Amino acid sequence: MVTRIDRHEVQKMLAAGAQLVEVLPDKEYEAEHLPGAVNMPLKTLGRQTRRELDPSRPVIVYCHDYQ
Repeated sequence: MVTRIDRHEVQKMLAAGAQLVEVLPDKEYEAEHLPGAVNMPLKTLGRQTRRELDPSRPVIVYCHDYQ
């Protein structure tokens, strides 16, 4: 289920053990990313990606759009 949350909710969820995933292209992720985030570029998401995440913990997905 997808739910939009604000930064305060992100902080609370991370403190409670949520996983933070950025879906940026590799170069953008290397240039700047949120502390503790793992990178899973949007174009590569699939079944393998699901295996890398802990299904018992919430997942926060973040993508910064410069437009």
